[in-house]
Amino acid sequence: MTTEAAVVSGSSPSQTGALSVWRRLRREPSAIIGATLIAIFIILAIFAPWIAPSDPNASDWMAIREAPSLAHLFGTDDLGRDVLSRVIYGARASLAAGVVSVLVALVIGIPLGLVAGFFGGAVDMIISRLADALLACPFLVLAIALAAFLGPSLENAMIAIGISATPIFIRLTRAQTLVVRSEEYIAAALSLGIGNFNLITQHVLPNVLAPIIVQATLTMAVAVLAEASLAFLGLGQLPPAPSWGSMLDVARQFLSEAPWMALFPGLAIIAVVVGFNLLGDGLNDALNPRSE
Repeated sequence: MTTEAAVVSGSSPSQTGALSVWRRLRREPSAIIGATLIAIFIILAIFAPWIAPSDPNASDWMAIREAPSLAHLFGTDDLGRDVLSRVIYGARASLAAGVVSVLVALVIGIPLGLVAGFFGGAVDMIISRLADALLACPFLVLAIALAAFLGPSLENAMIAIGISATPIFIRLTRAQTLVVRSEEYIAAALSLGIGNFNLITQHVLPNVLAPIIVQATLTMAVAVLAEASLAFLGLGQLPPAPSWGSMLDVARQFLSEAPWMALFPGLAIIAVVVGFNLLGDGLNDALNPRSE
């Protein structure tokens, strides 16, 4: 599940204790499997120049659409490029899209959600209606529209995905802030004359982070899929730079002749998405104080 309804409400790691959260996280098989999958692709992305068997853009005109073999473990594409090397380098674009786009959504969504939930009134109404307006448009449709407006590139695709995911974090942060805002210790802090800024940053924000962390992890899976979709449509990472989405776009023309061109980038996308979802599910349980 990728909506804010899928995440638990509760105290943050600062309240439950980092060690307690870590112990619960280690007991979650889904979190371990998901983290392992993500770690593998992070290693591949970082050390791609040393792991990839060849230059991802180097063509071999004597090995066009060659089936998987010892020379090319994942086969070659329509230009004779090594598919394994391109899949390894393509991890960079997908992971960058997953992380950076979610960071964009967090940087915009968390402050707006905190302000809306804490102050309420007209400010809350304006921010909430803005979020509702963005949510009225399907996530991928909005991302495609923004990417088309900004122009095809990986950077613009990440911005488009981040803006499209922002209303999820606005609504989630607002909902959690409303819960924390009604707690007695907040009223006590107000009575002591603590300023709104300090109150929000020191007391409210730490207590709404747990569900936001979970939602961010789950949204990274959606962002990876969105980046692949935009690249498939020619609105993301542009050729010849490797991208799993653009590799699938080329591979669809040769599905009957060279199915491996679509198989391996498709499996890579599935593995990363499953990894983020499993990690998110594990974090959801680990950050839930009721799982003690």
